[in-house]
Formats: sequence, C-alpha cells, structure tokens
Amino acid sequence: MSRISRKVEILNAASKVVSERGIFELTLDAVAKQAGISKGGLLYHFPSKEALVEGMVQHLAINYQEKIEDNAKQDPDEKGRWIRSYVDVTFNQTYQNKDMNAGLLAAKAVNPDLLDPIRNLYEEWQEQIENEGIDPMKATIIRLATDGIWLAELFDIYHIEEEKKQEIYKVLLSSIDE
Repeated sequence: MSRISRKVEILNAASKVVSERGIFELTLDAVAKQAGISKGGLLYHFPSKEALVEGMVQHLAINYQEKIEDNAKQDPDEKGRWIRSYVDVTFNQTYQNKDMNAGLLAAKAVNPDLLDPIRNLYEEWQEQIENEGIDPMKATIIRLATDGIWLAELFDIYHIEEEKKQEIYKVLLSSIDE
C-alpha cells in the first residue's frame, strides 16, 4: 500500500474516532487501533497529535477546494460560476467520508491555529464570490446560508429534511441567476 493511501486511511480513522467518540477521545493510541496499525506506524506518518489534526484539516481543505474548482471549470456561464459551484459542492458533493469534517472540530480543540488553511481558503473564496459579476452582498448571503446548513449538520445541531434541503438548494441557485 502506498504512503499516500496509508496516510488517508489514518486520517479517516482519526476522523472516525472524533465523529463516533468525541474530540477528547482523539489520541494517537485510539487512532492507531482504529486504523489497524501500530502506534509506531502512525508516528511514522504523523509524529504528533497536532500533526495528525493538521493533516486532517489540510486533507479536507485540499479536497474541498479541488471539487469547487473542478465544478466551476465545467460551468459554461461565467457569471456566478464560482458561487454556484460552492453551493453545489457543499450541498451535494461534500467529502465522501463525512467524518472527515470532524478534523475541523479537532483542530479547534487541539490548536485553533491549525484552522488557518481553512481560514485562508475562506478569504480567497470571499474575494472570488465578490468578483463574479453578481451583487457581492447577495453572493455573501448565499455563501453564509450554505455554510449555515453545513455547520448545523457538522455540529449535529439540526439536520434539515432532505426534501427541504433540496428546495433551499434550488432557491439559492436561482438567486444567483436573478
């Protein structure tokens, strides 16, 4: 098995520990056990808990960014292209392992500076949506509404019914084109 896929397996295991047992149960021993490897094998790839959480955040950020960019490239309409892609990816194409979002929660608990890759992406994304040819305020509101649904689900505060969620998705997309 290649190093890259082993690293992803470890990141998935760490995310599963956080999702199923909580942030404070994220230990190197728990992740090694969940991944089915020795603690030494884990330490080879991630020399500390902080490095592991940093890897979780970076993996999520890279994956999300790539999906948005790939989606945007396929959109023939330049006006609002990026915000449409952001809404679509967030609603319909989030990371296949939803547990991976738990890396954000772990980062906040372990070292909030580990969220910097996400913070930097959000700054880039905000600049992007404000320069797409649609009203920057409307684009920001659409992004915030999209983020609100995602965060409510991430924090397990509220899971909107799928039918209603799809209606909201359609309204947000149609708002971009108005």
